[in-house]
This record gives sequence, C-alpha cells and structure tokens, in this order.
Amino acid sequence: MHSNYIRNVAIIAHVDHGKTTLLDQLLYQSGMFRSEDLDKLAGSEHKLIMDSNPLERERGITILSKNCAIYHADSQGKEYKINIIDTPGHADFGGEVERVLKMADGVLLLVDAFEGPMPQTRFVLTKALEHKLRLIVVVNKVDRENSRPDDVVNEVFDLLVQLDANSEALDFPLIYASAKEGWATEDLSIKTDNMQVVFDTIINKIPSPRADHEAPLQMLVTSQEYSDYVGRIAIGRVFAGQIIEGQRVTVIDKDGLHTQQKVLHIHQFYGLSRKRAASVQAGDICTISGLDPVEIGDTIACADKPSRLAVIPVDKPTMTMTFRINDGPFAGKDGKYLTSRNTGERLEKELQNKASLRAVAYTD
Repeated sequence: MHSNYIRNVAIIAHVDHGKTTLLDQLLYQSGMFRSEDLDKLAGSEHKLIMDSNPLERERGITILSKNCAIYHADSQGKEYKINIIDTPGHADFGGEVERVLKMADGVLLLVDAFEGPMPQTRFVLTKALEHKLRLIVVVNKVDRENSRPDDVVNEVFDLLVQLDANSEALDFPLIYASAKEGWATEDLSIKTDNMQVVFDTIINKIPSPRADHEAPLQMLVTSQEYSDYVGRIAIGRVFAGQIIEGQRVTVIDKDGLHTQQKVLHIHQFYGLSRKRAASVQAGDICTISGLDPVEIGDTIACADKPSRLAVIPVDKPTMTMTFRINDGPFAGKDGKYLTSRNTGERLEKELQNKASLRAVAYTD
C-alpha cells in the first residue's frame, strides 16, 4: 500500500482514561473481527483486547506498547490503513513512549471528561510535541453524570500553552466520545451510535507518512521481540525505500558498526494479528525476522549504500531494584523459582525486549 493511504497514530492518555477501551471499539467497529473472535480475545463484553499481558489485565493499565492495524474506507470508498500504537500512560514507562512515538505521525490525546489532563499525560504529551506530531483531542467518558467536557477542553488548551505548543497544535480537532458505549461526535448536541468521526478525523487530519520511495532502504528498529523459533524479531517503521523478503541488508548499530545480514521473513500488522508480506514500502510499520544481532535503535539499511538514521534517545530507568540472597525466615518456602540463577535468566530475557532496562551483576 502506498504511503498516501497509510496513517500512523499513537494514542496517549493517563491511566484509566479509557484508552484501551477506545481501541477495542475501533477494532470492533472496523468490521475486522467477528463477534465470536472478540469473545475469544477479551470475553463476552469485548473489553481490553489490547492489554494482552497478564499483569496489564490484572492492574487494568498498559505497560507495553503494542501495534495493530485497521483497514477503513472513507466516504469515497478509498481504503486506508491505520497503524495504531497503544502506548503506556505512566512516566515510569518513558522508555516505551520515546520509542513508539518515532513510528507515529500523529497522536490521539485521550482525556477523561471529569478528571481532565493529569500530570502523567503532560509527560507523554511533551514527548509528542517534541516530535512535532499532529494532535487530535478526544474527550472521553462524556456519558458520565459528573462530566465537565467544556472545562476539560479549556484545561487541555491551557496545558498546551504551558508546553509552548505551536499554533497548529493549539488548533486541534476536537472529538467527544463515550468509548464504553461505543460512540463519538464533534458536537455534544448531536449524539451518534458509532465511532465513525474518529476514523474520519484520523484520515483527514493526521498526515500521511513522510516517505522517500525512491531512496535506498532505511528502517529504524523501535521495538523488539524474541521467538524460540525464529530468534529476534525487529519491529519498526520503514522510512525510505522498501524492504524485501530474502534481501541482503546492512544493520548499523548505535556505535556505527556495520554487519551484513539477510532478511528471513517480513510480517505486516493486520488487526491484532500479523500477515506475511513479500515486501513493505516506505511509511509502513512491519516486523522483520532473521536478523541477529539487531538491537532497538539500529538502522536496517540497503546493503550497497547503507546510511544510518538518527539514534533514538531513551530515558534512563526511573527505578532501581537490588536482588540478593533471601536470608529471611520464609526463604525457599514460597514461589515457583527459588534461585538467583532463575532471576538472572528472566532479566536477561527481558533485556532482549526492553530498551530502557539495565541489569548489572555485582558482588558485595
């Protein structure tokens, strides 16, 4: 798909402002899922499809950034691909936020119609403004009895002024919504029964990706997974050229070291799943397997004329923890794993996926 018909958008919000619920509704109303498919993913009420991590479901918050893609046709029948990035809303997960915003061209700022913008929303919004991303404001939970949407809109405007937002950011498109009930509108006096206005606003207001289709390949690795079957899986956005399955590429790390490697498989996001692709054009987001070593922040470039993209600056860890021998009275009596070796192996595994995590072994 050409980049003119692609929209890359991140959703930012404070914890419990309805971000994941809004995503669930967009996925549901896009028609990409049958009702029974949603039942399998998130239960009969179709709640929290995107929060797949067990800890996320337990706490009701988003910790790990995730990607999905929705295909939606506009009023003229033109089909668009909307890559949606669900980002953490807590400052402690700033490393996740920093990376995923590099994939986006715009953001949906979701704000509770009663609570208004919160301090942690300020943190993520600051990052979005630094990246000069197009802003759409969605005031959610307007169906609540004590909601105050007009005051909240003024608070959002004041916050943007405090953050020295430019005139384009201050002239933001505004949507009122009830993600729980599944509707959105641009005018509170006109209630709808769907989220159509959200789709239309994303297509019309978020710019298409800046992409050079004729230039040599440049892809920035912004996230990473690990599979026992194919090893490391690099996730990122293609900024220039195209990447082809089986292609020889040059991986450039943060120190400028070049390694020649071969792309094994390419997958694009489709709904919550992934589909195998022969190639991916500039402007789109995809996953690449077969590259090792490859790290978050590396550039995947053309083998003949490799050129590195700017390295992603990642916030330092916000919390320090020390793991040591348990000399308490309950040592060895609780937990599935009881040795420091198991803890070390688990941390090593997390280091493969987390750019902002650091682990250092030391002795007293």
